[in-house]
Amino acid sequence: MMNRLKYHRIQCQWRFQQYAQAGAGLLVAAVLLLAGLGACERQAAPQGPIYSDAPIARETRVYRLAVHPLHNPAKLVRAYQPLADYLNARIPGVRIEVEASRDYAEFERKFRARGPDLLLPNPWQTLQAMKAGYSVLAMAGDAADFKGLFIVRRDSPIHRVEDLKGRALACPSPTALAACIMPQWFLHTQGVNINQDIDSRYVGSQESAIMNAYLGQTAVGVTWPPPWRAFVKANPEKAAQLKVIWETPPLINNAVMARDDVPVALRQQIANLLIGLPAQAEGRQLLAGMETARFHAAGNADYAVVSDFVRRFEAEVRAVETK
Repeated sequence: MMNRLKYHRIQCQWRFQQYAQAGAGLLVAAVLLLAGLGACERQAAPQGPIYSDAPIARETRVYRLAVHPLHNPAKLVRAYQPLADYLNARIPGVRIEVEASRDYAEFERKFRARGPDLLLPNPWQTLQAMKAGYSVLAMAGDAADFKGLFIVRRDSPIHRVEDLKGRALACPSPTALAACIMPQWFLHTQGVNINQDIDSRYVGSQESAIMNAYLGQTAVGVTWPPPWRAFVKANPEKAAQLKVIWETPPLINNAVMARDDVPVALRQQIANLLIGLPAQAEGRQLLAGMETARFHAAGNADYAVVSDFVRRFEAEVRAVETK
């Protein structure tokens, strides 16, 4: 009897040990499973090399291209973003983004603070940007296209320069070279004292200057060819009620500039691509959208003519930057 009880006790102890060992194994497995699930949830970085069929993308450097207010901000981005896309598709590791400004003063504050990497300023702004450490890569458009246009209504009583005396003239900005400074110089050479004989109103943009003439708020609106051509295309009915009554002699066109810390190789790539646009259909389409015939090779020295012109204007007419 005792031997039988001892046998059963030994059997029970053995089975208990088996169950305990099995339970411990299950517990360990469960702990490992939960730990594995937790690791998956944390998405720990895998150790060792990663293999893929696709190449790993390199970090893209963003360069901001600030364009002076040729148009209102939305229209300007529509005109110049295709150019940025064209350059981005041909320069690896680079993304150029177009940046608009609400008016000339804001644009000038930006480049004086060395904010944008790339610029498309007017020729007077080009001189100012050189002082902030920007250099000319190319000229945007033909020099012959850089001239001031005097816009009046077709029913306007203005026929001679003398007829402007005592009336208002709308300009985008006192620093707009083709659309203000050159027209004011033109009037000065025709015997008009622009500080006493006329009321110069600085209305913020090219389109505003044109619309001031259209609405009769000023006797004349002053602009230059690219914005005027764009206005005619976008507003044919309004443009039909307007006409160009005078135009100034040309000077030199807008510049494309790069800040001095933009790599030299990238500057050359951009300049080459811009100058080569007319050689292909896509490039010609881009130029048409910007109302620009072509880009020309140019450097800082080419804008010395602007410095000479502005020096004489300020000596005889007014300071370019009004306080």
